[in-house]
Amino acid sequence: MTELTFACTGVRADRYAPGPALVFRLRITAADGARVHALTLRCQLRVEPARRRYQPPETDELRDLFGEPSSWGSTLHPMQFAQVPFTVSGFTGQTETDLVVPCTYDMDIAATRYFRALRDGEVPLLMLFSGTAFTGDGGFRAEPVPWDREARFRMPVRVWREMIEQHFPGCGWIRLPHETMDALLRYRSQRALPSWEATVRSLLGTTDQSEVVAT
Repeated sequence: MTELTFACTGVRADRYAPGPALVFRLRITAADGARVHALTLRCQLRVEPARRRYQPPETDELRDLFGEPSSWGSTLHPMQFAQVPFTVSGFTGQTETDLVVPCTYDMDIAATRYFRALRDGEVPLLMLFSGTAFTGDGGFRAEPVPWDREARFRMPVRVWREMIEQHFPGCGWIRLPHETMDALLRYRSQRALPSWEATVRSLLGTTDQSEVVAT
């Protein structure tokens, strides 16, 4: 079986993607200079929050995810970030390729809330690889890529913030049920509010919040 190893050498925000996306640069090495015709892979990315320290402003925002800081020794469990299929063209010995990871600004997603809470520093990531390798010198054979193939990488927080700022400059994003959205539309229309920001600000200044549902 061909021994494959993986390393992540960098990451950047994809400036030309239609939605938020990160591009990770991967280096893949086949032991003994083996020939690889192609790889069909799946990469699972996990955040490992226990592998960094947090400043007071960050701990305040992370309470919803991990509880009180005094209990973080047992609550900072790895969390799923993304799972991405990709292919790699043929090479001999070693190659580099881009892994494009679509992202979201949905604050109901734990990883998004985690990223947004960080002020600076790095995000500890674990990348797990699996799939099929098509190898062989005199022929062609398919080999499984073992589930224990992995790479660790520390992604700068500024790269994630740069990516989000490209698509949501100076803004946040929340997802609402249809019924709530309809109620907000009625509230905005009946008061002739000029924007969603004005609508939310109006609601924040309303003492009886049940008004938005009853309207």
